Amino acid sequence: MEIDKAITQSDDERLKTKYKNAIFVIRRALALYSIEEVAFSFNGGKDSTVLLHLLRAGHYLHQKGESHTNQGGPIDHVEFPMRTIYFETASTFTEINSFTYETASTYGLQMDIIRLDFKSGLEALLKANPVKAIFLGVRIGDPTAVGQEQFSPSSPGWPPFMRVNPILDWSYRDVWAFLLTSKVQYCSLYDQGYTSIGSIHDTVPNDLLCTRNTKDGKISFKPAYLLPDGRLERAGRARKSSAPASAKSTAVSNGDAKAVDINHNILFTASVIAVGDEFLSGTVEDKLGASLCKKLHTLGWAVSQISIVRNDIDSVAEEVERRKGTSDMVFIYGAVGPLHSDVTVAGVAKAFGVRTMAQLPEGITELLHHEKLLMPLVKAAQPLSKLRLEFPDLYIGCYRESRDGPLIVSLQGKDQARTEAAAEALRKKLESGVLH
Repeated sequence: MEIDKAITQSDDERLKTKYKNAIFVIRRALALYSIEEVAFSFNGGKDSTVLLHLLRAGHYLHQKGESHTNQGGPIDHVEFPMRTIYFETASTFTEINSFTYETASTYGLQMDIIRLDFKSGLEALLKANPVKAIFLGVRIGDPTAVGQEQFSPSSPGWPPFMRVNPILDWSYRDVWAFLLTSKVQYCSLYDQGYTSIGSIHDTVPNDLLCTRNTKDGKISFKPAYLLPDGRLERAGRARKSSAPASAKSTAVSNGDAKAVDINHNILFTASVIAVGDEFLSGTVEDKLGASLCKKLHTLGWAVSQISIVRNDIDSVAEEVERRKGTSDMVFIYGAVGPLHSDVTVAGVAKAFGVRTMAQLPEGITELLHHEKLLMPLVKAAQPLSKLRLEFPDLYIGCYRESRDGPLIVSLQGKDQARTEAAAEALRKKLESGVLH
C-alpha cells in the first residue's frame, strides 16, 4: 500500500511513531465495529485529508494483515468502502468543494452530502442510517478538542455515537510531514497562504506567510507548510469586518488589486462573557470587561462581543456553546470560586461535555483560619450553602465591588421577616465580628 510504504520508509522517526499510533487506533476501531457501522467525516481540509489516507492505509492493513505490508504496488484508484460524510454550505470555499468532489471520485468515496448545520445534519443522517462510530480529524488545539480522547462518546444532547480521533495528538508539523512524505493531493488553498480553513467569512491567508516582491511590490503568500510556528496556524482565521465599503481600503494580494477589510491584520478574535446577577441588576458595575477589552486591543486582538449572563449553569453553558465556535478565544469571568453561586466552572464543563475538577484541593484548610483574611471566599462557602438550604425562598448573592474590597452578601426576598431571619442565621454561622 503506497501510504504505508512511503511513511515506513521515511527517515522521519517522529512521523513514523505518529503514523503507527494512528493506525493502531484505526485498526482498533475496525476490530470493534464493522465497516457498515463506521463513518468518516471529511471536510476537504488538511487534517481530514490526512485522516482519509490514514483510514485507507488502516483499512488495507486491517484487511490484509501485517504480513502483507509494503508488498502491494500503488493503488491510488482502489475504492474506499467506508461511508463518508461531507457537510456542504453556501459559505464553503469553492476550492474546498472542488477538491472534496475530486477526491471522492479518485478514491471512490461513498459520500453523504449534508447541507444543514453539523448537529441537525448529523441527527437526520444517523436517524436514517445509524452508525456506531465516526472518525474525526480533530487535533489538540482545535476548539472542539477540549476533553476528548482517542475514543470519546458524543456529547450530551447529541446523537449517540463514538468519536474516534486517530490524530488527536498530531501537531501542525506532523500533518504537513505526512502530506508531503506521502505525496498526496491536498486543497490548493494551502499553497496560497491559507493555514487553517473555515468558511469564506472567517478565513484569510496567514499574514505570517506574506511576502512582497522588492522589484514590483506585488504581494504573494508562501505555502502553508512553510509556516515557521505551527502554533499560529489559526492566525488566518481572522474575523472579516462587516463594515461598509467606505471603511475598506485597496491593497494588492497575489498581484491583484482588491478591497480588503480594515481588520485584515488582526490575528485573533475574542468573545468576553461576564457571569453575575449583580451585573444584570446594576448592583455592581462591570469594570473588568472594559479593562480586558483595552488589554486585548493593545495585543492586536479584536473583541467581537461582550455578553453578561445569570448565575446559572445552563445560561453559562449555552453562552459558551454559542461563542466557542465564533471566536478564536473566549474569556469568561465572574462566579468562579467555591460559593453556591459560583457556577462558571460547571457551566463551561457542561458546554464542552467534560467533568469538573475539585474546586478546593486538599490541604487548603489553613485559609479558613488565616488571620489576615477576615472573610475569604472559602470561609464563606459552607455557611452560605447551608443558609441556602434553610431559606430556599430567598435569593442569596455574594460579590465584591473591587478586588480588595470586602465580601458582600446580598439577601433578597418578598418577606422582610424571612430576610432578617436569614441575616441573623448567617451571623450565628460566622465568627463574631466577621459580618457587618
